Amino acid sequence: MTFSGVVVDREVLTVDHGDGHRSSFEPVEALVHTGDRVVKGQQIARVADPAHGPAGRSVHWGVREGDEYVNPLQFVADLRPSVLLPVPEHGG
Repeated sequence: MTFSGVVVDREVLTVDHGDGHRSSFEPVEALVHTGDRVVKGQQIARVADPAHGPAGRSVHWGVREGDEYVNPLQFVADLRPSVLLPVPEHGG
């Protein structure tokens, strides 16, 4: 993680993928902290509540190459629209 903190009024999480690529997600409730190493498939955050958007809960995803934002869809193997599903809560 290269950044986990509040920007303006939203919590933002930024992941450094190497090769100059970074992904940012907001608004989220981070489950990791700046400096943490993460692995493929690891849950790194939850969508913040209250969130915004037409469905009431949404997350913004951006990808940068260096300092320039690029179309993040080029990094998704399946270019159909993404559907974010809730993560089941674990507990007793």
